[in-house]
Amino acid sequence: MNSKRPVNLDLSTIQFPLPALTSIVHRITGVILFIGLIFGFWALDASLSSPEGFASVKDALATNFLAKLIAWGLLSALAFHFVAGIKHLLMDIDIGVTLEGGVKKAQITVVVSALLIILAGVWVW
Repeated sequence: MNSKRPVNLDLSTIQFPLPALTSIVHRITGVILFIGLIFGFWALDASLSSPEGFASVKDALATNFLAKLIAWGLLSALAFHFVAGIKHLLMDIDIGVTLEGGVKKAQITVVVSALLIILAGVWVW
């Protein structure tokens, strides 16, 4: 049997196109946001429990490096996931489904997400 299937399936040697990478990162950021709900719900519960709880969450987000890093990481994941989700919605309504359109939308996704991540970093820090 003469099969034309790929022999080497080592993912580290495969060059993924930019639209594939943005789609993979979109899924990863979705998982990060799901796991980040633990931090978000904890902060919400603590801040709504009492005025002292609110003050402790406010103080943690204002002074604690780890809390700021987590907040910035979650905002970064949210920014990329939101922009990539808009890209996927545009694909669902048949806008830019060509190869060139997919690459262009992936480039726009990366640029807009990078700008939003930088703005989130400025806001958090």
